[in-house]
Amino acid sequence: MADERFEDHLSYPRRRGAVPDGASSGAAGGAACGDLITIALTVTGDRVSAAGFEASGCGAVIAAGSAVVELVEGALVLDAARVGSREVAAALGGLSVGKLHAADLAADALARALGQAVRVGAAVPPPGGGAGVPARTLVAMSGGVDSAVAALLAVRAGEEVCTVTLELWADEDHDGTKSCCSADAVRGARSVAHRMGLPHLTLDLRAEFRAGVVDPWLSAHAQGLTPNPCVRCNGHVRLDAMLNYADRLGCATLTTGHYARTTADGLLRVAADVAKDQSYMLSRLELDSLARLRFPLGELEKPAVRALAAEAELPVATKPDSQDLCFLAGTGREAFLARHGGLRERPGDIVDRTGAVVGRHRGAHAYTVGQRRGVLTAGGTGDPLYVLRTDVRANTVTVGPREALDVRRVPVEDIVVHGDAARIGSARLRSHSAPVDARLEPETGELVLAGSFAGAAPGQLAVLMDGDVVAGHATIARR
Repeated sequence: MADERFEDHLSYPRRRGAVPDGASSGAAGGAACGDLITIALTVTGDRVSAAGFEASGCGAVIAAGSAVVELVEGALVLDAARVGSREVAAALGGLSVGKLHAADLAADALARALGQAVRVGAAVPPPGGGAGVPARTLVAMSGGVDSAVAALLAVRAGEEVCTVTLELWADEDHDGTKSCCSADAVRGARSVAHRMGLPHLTLDLRAEFRAGVVDPWLSAHAQGLTPNPCVRCNGHVRLDAMLNYADRLGCATLTTGHYARTTADGLLRVAADVAKDQSYMLSRLELDSLARLRFPLGELEKPAVRALAAEAELPVATKPDSQDLCFLAGTGREAFLARHGGLRERPGDIVDRTGAVVGRHRGAHAYTVGQRRGVLTAGGTGDPLYVLRTDVRANTVTVGPREALDVRRVPVEDIVVHGDAARIGSARLRSHSAPVDARLEPETGELVLAGSFAGAAPGQLAVLMDGDVVAGHATIARR
């Protein structure tokens, strides 16, 4: 039987060469393996209205493309989103180990085509039927343990769950195995979602991510600032795009694996596991967007999350957390700045507070206020020196002892306060720093600190706090 199904699709491929009107396309494979497949399809309302494919290379890829067309044409969007490598192989009667790569490529191409087609053409109605019908939520799947457990908890809460993974960055120097936004991560997340019986979609945001996150990050470095790309990504690119996608899929809410909570009046709150808290990175979210977000891990600690994953036999239960910026995975910051921003090595003077030259640096854009690594020690004493300020125009880096970093007043700009500014009692001036007691003076544009803080870096976010609640945000300015 296996040979008959395979031979049927190989000999009589369904809609090979067909490109439906207004189709979205997804491709996989290429020169590395010699096989290439493209799936083209359109989505109208809640169904895949038409599909076609083209393939070159081995016969297994042609058969797999034909099987995909037969599986998804006319299918409901959420059923088509359940089609992965396993379903393609089964439609061909099973594949030998040597031919399984064809099913993988076909599934990758389908995911890319379906993800884009949903974005431009879908109008999936929300679950109907009145009281007692579970709401539908879209879960942001990164391919790691946190998002997988978020999906698991949503299922256990009785919600109808769809999943989506974003493809944000692709580069030849990029190590996809270390990133949460690469093609490798998308494939892994899809595998986990399908293992859980959940529909999975891929949303390609590479152009938006480049324009909205990477380019501003490069521009900020060129100005000698210390930017927050993850804050910008969450606040203006990633989560807003997924909320729009949720609308296409009839989902009332977006569920993520972030460690954060919300208050009864709709403000962001620090997670129960303070060590894993991600409220800093989410603090620029609009309140209307925040109202539709769900954070099921907000009351849990990390060991409990891994225990839930292990209990459910999820393959990501022991997967390490990603540590670096997703677009830097596999490459260093300075190499990335040079490759993508033209910010190449530019030797200049390291000076002390009097202006005396005490050393040389590789380029002022590569340093940030408070930095110790890569900075020499004070001559004769062996005391460590820290970056006090940078000047990219003069290409100088000013250094001094740690106590010279201490500030009691921090200039801020782009101030947003939720409610009365008088409620602000503290501020977080770095993503991994504890809050410092502070009050905001809106008229002067300053945070007045109760004690000193070392290394308030221009360009960094200042998260304004009322206890453990995010009461607003601002950007540390240079004056």
